[in-house]
This record gives sequence, C-alpha cells and structure tokens, in this order.
Amino acid sequence: QVQLVESGGGLVQPGGSLRLSCAASGRIFSIYSMGWYRQAPGKQRELVATSTTSGSTNYADSVKGRFTISRDNAKKLVYLQMDSLKSEDTAVYYCNADVQRALLGGRYIYWGQGTQVTVSS
Repeated sequence: QVQLVESGGGLVQPGGSLRLSCAASGRIFSIYSMGWYRQAPGKQRELVATSTTSGSTNYADSVKGRFTISRDNAKKLVYLQMDSLKSEDTAVYYCNADVQRALLGGRYIYWGQGTQVTVSS
C-alpha cells in the first residue's frame, strides 16, 4: 500500500504564511505527479497546485503568485508554501499522488488524510 501523510496546517492571520508538507511511503516504484487539493465547508474539492516529476507545475488561478509547490523526488516529499493567505484559503488541504507501485504495475491515485488550514484574525 501507499501512504501520504500531510503536516503543517494550522491557524494563521490574513496575510500570513504556512508551509504544508506531504510524505509518501510504502510500495512505490515511481511517482508521476504530486499535488495539493483543498475542500472548504459546503464546497467541492478543488485543485490548488500540482507538480510532475519533470518539474512542470500547475496552479489554480486563485493561488497564482501566492502559493508555491515544490518537490523532493528522492525523498518522496511535496511542499506547498502559502504566502499572503486570505480568509478564502481556509479549507482542509489534501495531498495527492499519482503512483506506479511496480515496474509492470498500473498507476493509482492516492490521497492523504488532510490537514486543516484556517485563515482568520
């Protein structure tokens, strides 16, 4: 199996910063992409940012210029640096990974358990 464990959430004032981390472990042959999604109360889960192994990144328009995704491929880590946080960034943030578990195996999408980010004064 594959596990994704997030950390770094918490309470921060508007304009502040937080850094989320996600570590992947378990039966992993290769990771194609890792990313972050979020879900606010009463809303659908939405993409925040993704990063492929080749270094390509994609951001939601609402976070461009404020959030930065980065990866440590060797350690199977993905980070989300969140700056200039706004109240509308309040949500549960989920780590996501597209994983191939064996050389001739298929690819599967895995999710972490989520970490709460609350932006409030």
